[in-house]
Amino acid sequence: MAYTQNPYVPKVRRDAAYAVFRGESVRKVARRFGVSPGTISKWVKKAESYGFNPIPTLSSRPRHHPRELPRETVLAIVARRMAHGRTSEVIHAELARDGVIVSLNSVRRTIDRAGLMKKRSPWKRYHSPVARPAAEHPGDLVQIDTMHRMVSEKKRTYTFALIDTYSRWAYAKTYARMNGRTTLRFIREAERHAPFRFSMLQSDHGPEFSRWFVSRVSKSHRYSRIGKPNDNAHIERFNRTIQEECLDHATKNPEAMNRALKKYLPYYNGERLHLGIDLKAPEELAVKCFQGIG
Repeated sequence: MAYTQNPYVPKVRRDAAYAVFRGESVRKVARRFGVSPGTISKWVKKAESYGFNPIPTLSSRPRHHPRELPRETVLAIVARRMAHGRTSEVIHAELARDGVIVSLNSVRRTIDRAGLMKKRSPWKRYHSPVARPAAEHPGDLVQIDTMHRMVSEKKRTYTFALIDTYSRWAYAKTYARMNGRTTLRFIREAERHAPFRFSMLQSDHGPEFSRWFVSRVSKSHRYSRIGKPNDNAHIERFNRTIQEECLDHATKNPEAMNRALKKYLPYYNGERLHLGIDLKAPEELAVKCFQGIG
């Protein structure tokens, strides 16, 4: 039988070998399955180690190639990947710095063959791109994100945060659970506190921002582009700010964190001057915009 990738052939090999084990002659089984007696004999020999299981098709990849990477280079790539989990580009640059000449694609293939490549989940849903609006007024583009903080080995808290990219007005609240319903509740509460209405929301592809949430939030929504961290630069910077100035000093439970946020957010929105908006406070800029001053 010629080399094949037919997924049913492994079961055919198993059935042919089992027929010989039941007492049929090799030649009779060969005629029935349309292969040579020598092929049946090989399948029977393999079945002794595989048992009553499908006999897989061996890889057609050659064992050696005249241009294959030296074993030392392969081991160096795998060792660097396992030590720090760095990307192919970083490993390629480190090898070049050490005088090892190898292409970037070879590094990627080596990591993939070693089973160390982190691939996109087949269950990850595709989200069609939506044009990013120009943030010319408060609420034109509001970025959302979630921070995870470990409380114990098996427990964590979830701090939802949002920021308006025009005025830098922000809101945050901590919850014990993270799902689409919690996100929806957070958005509605944030808009009640905001001095403006939200026109478009932007989030990453996290499960808390699922299609269920998008279908019920009653706002325009866009997902940030995969591999483009600058899309969410404003909310990522706000996350760092509230962690350094607020949450790092609070006890790691939702009640204590929300008490700290309740004290901090009025200062952040009403008094804290921001370099990104010409040393104004977010609420000051939002009010000027609505009055036609800014």
